[in-house]
Amino acid sequence: MEQSRLDWPSFGLCAAIILFTAIPLIAFPVESSAFLEALYAYIANEFGVLYLLASVAAIGFLAWLAFGPYGKVRLGDDDGEPEFSELSWVGMLFCAGVGAGLLYWCGVEWAFYYDAPPFAAAPRSAEAAEWASTYGLFHWGFTAWAFYCLPAVAIAYPYYSKKLDVLRFSVSCHWFLRGKEHGPMARSIDFLFMIALLGGAASSLGFSTPMIAATIGWLFDIEPNNTLEIAVVGLCILLFAGSVWLGLNKGIKRLSDINVVLAFGLLAFILFAGPTVFLLKTSLNSLGVMADNFLRMNFWTDPFTDSGFVENWTIFYWAWWIAFAPYVGLFVTRISRGRTLRQMITGMLVWGSIGGWLFYMIMGNYGLFLELSGTLDFTGIMKAQSGNAAIVAMLETLPMAAVVIGLFSVIAIIFAATTYDSASYTLASSATLHLKAGDDPARWHRVFWAFALGVMPVALMLLDGNLRPIQVILLVVSLPILLVGVVMSVALVKTLRADHVVS
Repeated sequence: MEQSRLDWPSFGLCAAIILFTAIPLIAFPVESSAFLEALYAYIANEFGVLYLLASVAAIGFLAWLAFGPYGKVRLGDDDGEPEFSELSWVGMLFCAGVGAGLLYWCGVEWAFYYDAPPFAAAPRSAEAAEWASTYGLFHWGFTAWAFYCLPAVAIAYPYYSKKLDVLRFSVSCHWFLRGKEHGPMARSIDFLFMIALLGGAASSLGFSTPMIAATIGWLFDIEPNNTLEIAVVGLCILLFAGSVWLGLNKGIKRLSDINVVLAFGLLAFILFAGPTVFLLKTSLNSLGVMADNFLRMNFWTDPFTDSGFVENWTIFYWAWWIAFAPYVGLFVTRISRGRTLRQMITGMLVWGSIGGWLFYMIMGNYGLFLELSGTLDFTGIMKAQSGNAAIVAMLETLPMAAVVIGLFSVIAIIFAATTYDSASYTLASSATLHLKAGDDPARWHRVFWAFALGVMPVALMLLDGNLRPIQVILLVVSLPILLVGVVMSVALVKTLRADHVVS
């Protein structure tokens, strides 16, 4: 059943923000880049510690929820069965949470750390290589999924236990709203979410679109340029508009299932066609290094060398996850009916982390092997051309390169589509007045947001390939969401304590 009654204030305000943000980026790209650069430095330096503290607090709070007195609380009826199988559930939440940005960063992130490693290690040394193969696992691991999971449980529990007829970010603060789901406070919280999602979604597509354009350019012998990148955005929009039109079961679920099979099939091919022993040894070593240094990496503020590593990488990533977290929380809420809090938390943190790690351990370490063995000057190509060109050159070294690069392109496009059809779905849910469990927003409404989400990435592409504006947008939109996270955590605990007497 679909609910089509539109929440016009939320719909109109959010659509207006897209235009008023994109127009200056398109009209004044140089000035916009300079302003955003200064803004990023200010926020990262002045508020960066808050992000580090929030990461540790989120993991600790979720561990208490999962293994404490409320872990067996079920979302929905006490005897209800999960709506989706474990495999489909994991596939949908993984594809919604990572997007095509994972394919870009798993390929190039190690190279940045190899040339400029953390903890004052010597550049391009054995220690630098060890950190290069480890830090990506940290950034895409438990902490990322903890940021995603916190709003998921904070939204899901009141939504199902109170049988609410609205599916919005403000549901996470249900305890404090006292039934005023359409009041000023609720609308303010939902507005912050919609802006954060627009910024996060635009950033993800902004990272991945040039990479997809580079692979398509190689396949068809076309020089990658803005025109090709915009065409790729158009292709992605058409794909996820069609998926979101079909709905959750026929569109999003099916597309996620297909992409999980293709993506992990590609990883298996790289593992066995590439230096298998090196990839296995390096991956195992990286897991050990991360486990041994997990607290150090979470609390490291770099107060003595002031290298900028924490601000440029860890805080950037935490901001990205926080900006995306309300959206992932809403989507995971919609697909998690019938699961317990423990199942939801452990499933997201464990399966989500393992999925991201596999990409870094196989594709990332394969690029590192090519660099260390002298087979490919990966870092040289990055500096002379771009990270996208380096990824294509890396894939070109594999057997059946044309097939591999073609499959990689398809996976990247579907990853973008599964992220954006999920984002379109949640935006439409937030701009719908009433939406009971099991209902969907109107089709035209979902498709509208699919096209609207393409505006910001196009604007970002006109900034000469500079990634800093994307990072700034993530940082700016994540800061208020960080503060709402505290409120939602308190609200969740109060609601659980009121509903369940712990003996």
